[in-house]
Amino acid sequence: MISFKDVSKHYPNGTTAVDRLSLELPEGGITVLVGTSGCGKTTTLRMVNRMVEPSSGTVSVGGRDVLQADAAELRRGIGYVIQQAGLFPHRTIIDNIATVPLLLGWGRRKARARAAELLELVGLPADSGKRYPHQLSGGQQQRVGVARALAADPPVLLMDEPFGAVDPVVRTQLQNELLRLQSELRKTVVFVTHDIDEAVRLGDRIAIFRTGGHLVQCAPPAELLASPADDFVAGFLGAERGLKLLSLSTLADVPQEPVPADGQRWRLVTSERGEPLGWRDAEGPDGDRAPLLPVRPLRDADSLLTALDESLASPAGLVARVDADGVLTGVTGRDRIHEHAGRRHAEAGRAAALKNAVATASDPSVTA
Repeated sequence: MISFKDVSKHYPNGTTAVDRLSLELPEGGITVLVGTSGCGKTTTLRMVNRMVEPSSGTVSVGGRDVLQADAAELRRGIGYVIQQAGLFPHRTIIDNIATVPLLLGWGRRKARARAAELLELVGLPADSGKRYPHQLSGGQQQRVGVARALAADPPVLLMDEPFGAVDPVVRTQLQNELLRLQSELRKTVVFVTHDIDEAVRLGDRIAIFRTGGHLVQCAPPAELLASPADDFVAGFLGAERGLKLLSLSTLADVPQEPVPADGQRWRLVTSERGEPLGWRDAEGPDGDRAPLLPVRPLRDADSLLTALDESLASPAGLVARVDADGVLTGVTGRDRIHEHAGRRHAEAGRAAALKNAVATASDPSVTA
């Protein structure tokens, strides 16, 4: 869907923002651009909608060179979300969202109806449409920014540090919302961030840039974490890249076992419905009146990293597994989780090594 072919951007003062970039961004996926400040990631994103024009090379969207398209027409077909939402302060939320449809000639009623649909889609109450931006929280404004970008149903969505200005809790909520929306809409998303954890969580592919606008490596998160191209990439990913890799794998394939029978020191107490309530020390002096220690029930969709954390926090060394209704289905022991985590890490490493060997065999100039 989006292609960069030998693209460079040079400024009159001699600065090179992007240097001979060749990159294909798959249709229907999230490609995250990361790197240090000044590495060219935002310039790369802004060349897609011609807010920055390349000095050389070709940027194409849907097979069409962006320089051959009318800039205003091009931008109306590409959603754009920035860090501070960029809402019009004097317009209501509904009218902010309806901006692009109105520019495209939609009738006012149709545009506002579409805006009302999108309010619900991004998880905002209907009555928020009558408010003005200053009456919403930062996280709510960012949701409005996403809704406005989606208003005309563009195939491409550009997101430049969209969640960088909100607190960590709201940021996680917005990331969850983006993943939910993407599972339904399957847009081609280009997402810029400086946060590698955010990149790993959101990206189908991650492109890492270094200063001077050089693309160092572009790969799916698991491959990137298992086999960084060089010391720069390894350093950018951080010393805990093995733990980040575990965040990409879920509990779904890890076997469950029956809840231990009576006679064990730690007993898992459940509600009448079978929901885990906590761990009780059956050998303690208070017996059945002993206070419950916290339990964090996990579902199949939870990550191996979360399971590892919970197994270490659990006094019994067990993770309580529940179904979609929160009802206990079994437990998984700490050793089993460790075993599966090690296997997952080894599999990712072998897959990355095999891919690199195939690429090197077909083109000796390719390196890991």
